[in-house]
Amino acid sequence: MHGDFEAQRHWMELATHLPIHQWYFYDLPYWGLDYPPLTAYHSWLLGRIGSIIDPRWFALHISRGTEDQLLKVYMRATVLISEYLVYIPAAIILNRKLGRMRGVSTWESLVALVAILMQPSTILIDHAHFQYNTVMLGFTLATISSILAGRALWGCVFFVAALCYKQMALYYAPAIFAYLIGICLIPKPSVSRFIAIALITIISFAISFAPVLLGSIYDQRRGIPALTTEETPLPPLLTSLPVTLNDQAWYFPPVLQLTQCIHRIFPFARGLFEDKVANMWCAIHTFHKLHRYPLDQMQRISTVMTLVSIWPSTMIISLFPHRELLPWAMASTAWGFFLFSFQVHEKSVLLPLLPMTILLGGEHGLGTEMRAWIGWANMLAVWTLYPLLKRDELRMPYGVLTLLWAYLLGLPPTSLSLYFGRQSRSGEIKIITKLLHLGFYVVMIAWHVGEALVPPPEDKPDLWVVLNVLIGFAGFGVCFIWSSWQLILRSGMMEDYFGVRMRIEAANRKKKQ
Repeated sequence: MHGDFEAQRHWMELATHLPIHQWYFYDLPYWGLDYPPLTAYHSWLLGRIGSIIDPRWFALHISRGTEDQLLKVYMRATVLISEYLVYIPAAIILNRKLGRMRGVSTWESLVALVAILMQPSTILIDHAHFQYNTVMLGFTLATISSILAGRALWGCVFFVAALCYKQMALYYAPAIFAYLIGICLIPKPSVSRFIAIALITIISFAISFAPVLLGSIYDQRRGIPALTTEETPLPPLLTSLPVTLNDQAWYFPPVLQLTQCIHRIFPFARGLFEDKVANMWCAIHTFHKLHRYPLDQMQRISTVMTLVSIWPSTMIISLFPHRELLPWAMASTAWGFFLFSFQVHEKSVLLPLLPMTILLGGEHGLGTEMRAWIGWANMLAVWTLYPLLKRDELRMPYGVLTLLWAYLLGLPPTSLSLYFGRQSRSGEIKIITKLLHLGFYVVMIAWHVGEALVPPPEDKPDLWVVLNVLIGFAGFGVCFIWSSWQLILRSGMMEDYFGVRMRIEAANRKKKQ
């Protein structure tokens, strides 16, 4: 209970009972609020509704760690309702848009929609482990749908909503920012479009943060102090300012609140990675302990690695700002962030999976090659989540949902027809792809058998978890390369490059003649 479930319940507790000025300061060691304002407002609303049903669920202090069964039902219901209000409508609209753009049949579009909504990793993390990721993912789907419909300004509004609900949406920010810059410059510069995008983005952020910032001014006038004690000192960003602010001035509370929000939202002091996650840093840490290096040095290295990894895709989408390329660019940058950035969680794998999975509803989305790659990425991702799900006693839901999704898309281990049956004879799946995918499927199955039957040595209690990390990192690296390569191919830059080379060579031959 003292995991993400209790964290979400505690946020509802503090948002319901404390003045808004204290939300980001209150008892930080015990699941302090560390998400952007829209999550806080969402927690306030759900806490208010829940308190009407039973005030004991969110009673300040005394409700900590409560295991009331009706509370569990209520909390699970709030995830479902939030998903039905945001994620599912956005997924339906986007899937329909993709299908109409590419002339996908109604039957294939419906199958793709079921596969998107039944994605096992998302269901297991939000509905079993317990989080509200689908709200942020729903706003992201609305962003993509708006941009595909040619409504870039609405796309800005929805993406700011995603960022202000969960900061993990930053994984998509470079791709979306590069696309928006691209449409402002190509085919010809448009200053008015750039100004409109900038204004809408700023206004959207201002509206999202307004209740927290204005509430701090209101609370100060009521004489309610911020909780800045020895346990919750002034935020480092505020103390590092080159000027000293007057703490009695009217502007001090909103500045304090904003700097504390930023400090809580971006927790650089927590370390390079969270638990055992299948990214580069955790994989390297297995063989060469990284905690021996200064934290600020590792932050700089991870920042450089992340920027290097996302640079090609952001450059491509800015130079070739075609709307249909946006999901590929988002997948590429999200994989780059997951593999190389700072403070990555296992659950962050949901972000690169989303833009990949929605492509099932596009052109050839259910074709053999696309289905094989997208299906393999999803199966690998949910497999890497198994150690987390096992700790929550979720082995049975993991097995049922994963095998059901594999059966829906005709994937191993439920079916080999995609690689060896009639579908494979089309020649779409190359032999190296077959060997790669099937090799990983065999390794994943073998890992499950070994993990279940062979206990780890006493001196290596995390052996099976570490193997999961190493295998997952290798597979996700392949996903990153494949997404980036698909973006390059679909952008047309290869044809442009070779076309220019051919014209230059032809001109040189004429000169020689």
